[in-house]
Amino acid sequence: MRGPVVNQMQSVFAEDWRFTTGESLSGATWFPQIASQGDVLARSVSAGPDEDYERLRMTILAALSCAEQSVLIVTPYFVPDRDIITALNLASMRGVAVDILLPQVSNLCFVQWASTAILWQVLERGCRVWYVPPPFDHTKLMLVDGVWTFLGSSNWDARSLRLNFELNVECYDSSLTQRLESMVEEKRSRSTPVTLSDVDGRSIPRKLRDGLARLLSPYL
Repeated sequence: MRGPVVNQMQSVFAEDWRFTTGESLSGATWFPQIASQGDVLARSVSAGPDEDYERLRMTILAALSCAEQSVLIVTPYFVPDRDIITALNLASMRGVAVDILLPQVSNLCFVQWASTAILWQVLERGCRVWYVPPPFDHTKLMLVDGVWTFLGSSNWDARSLRLNFELNVECYDSSLTQRLESMVEEKRSRSTPVTLSDVDGRSIPRKLRDGLARLLSPYL
């Protein structure tokens, strides 16, 4: 990252540093004047369980409501709440191509089990889900309509969007978004599609296991 957005990110760091150490970082040493660089319009979006509560979640919901053509999501953990599931489904039902790329093998089995338990809710409304083969993919990225990019630390789960302190950056630039789309398409070309019949065809023990894990989703 270069340009004024760096000062925005530095402000988040300075606030965390002050909270943790009691030391205030201020002045030109920490916040120099930074000239604009490049052609991408960008801003940082921070969120936490305090004054910035649910800001990232609201940004995601707004992006889904504005999508007209395509939504590409790459995330290591996918256990969204009911509102986000509804927004994904509504986008798909109005003709938006919604593709969700998840790791085929997660580093957190409980999260993957909980995720599997809810996949039918997006698959039945036309969203497409893909399993990316190993190695484990920790990419956190959302692309909308070839013009909007959202990337950073947040995952698509309640802990990340409601309880954690997170920082993302949203970017408005068709060239950047389309370059990232090409990277996602390369991932998807190597991925396995997940169908509703795949999810429905799980054995009873696996369904019970996944359902129990889903009950813990607010804490995963």
